[in-house]
Amino acid sequence: MTENLVRERLRHSAIGRRGFGTPKDGWLPPGVRGDHSLTPGSQPPARPLTAAAVLVPLVRHEEELTVLLTQRTAHLSDHAGQVAFPGGRIEPSDPDPVHAALREAEEEVGLPGDHVSVIGRLDTYITGTGYEITPVVGMVRVPYPVRLDPDEVADVFEVPLAFVLDPANHERHSREVKGRVRAFFVLPYPGRYIWGATAGMLVNLAEVLSGR
Repeated sequence: MTENLVRERLRHSAIGRRGFGTPKDGWLPPGVRGDHSLTPGSQPPARPLTAAAVLVPLVRHEEELTVLLTQRTAHLSDHAGQVAFPGGRIEPSDPDPVHAALREAEEEVGLPGDHVSVIGRLDTYITGTGYEITPVVGMVRVPYPVRLDPDEVADVFEVPLAFVLDPANHERHSREVKGRVRAFFVLPYPGRYIWGATAGMLVNLAEVLSGR
């Protein structure tokens, strides 16, 4: 897929709000697109949601586009060891989610804001851990510097966008959490276990870019 087509599809995508994943996996009310749930009866967290933002970095290589992802460190209190986008809470000093996503990307992996061209956003994503995430999509020019925050990020790697776009890589798994079976997406990239919120946002990216 070309960069121009990516920009065009994002420009014409309507932004929605989805819980615990994609339109196929959440507590969206009847009438909202994709109200057929992977986990019927799922409910949003009872406590107030924490506003957060992530950068969905599409890296502009000469021959292909890739998605930049991080592996979180094992000692974190939330989502330890998981594959994630650079991002975090929206702080009072952040004027908007875009600023928060770019700030977090620079803090976590050393990606400077002047290497990123923001081209759109995906649906707001509600997590079971109480975060309301704004995914900000940006094109990243190469070469880009990498400087990992050792407290938060253990590794950084890239996945071909073509892998993300292939529906055959959108596997549905389930596990029991606190006595309930929860369904979620997994993208089985070799050597990595991409699941949960990150997989849900990647499936959303694939939906938008495929024109679904």
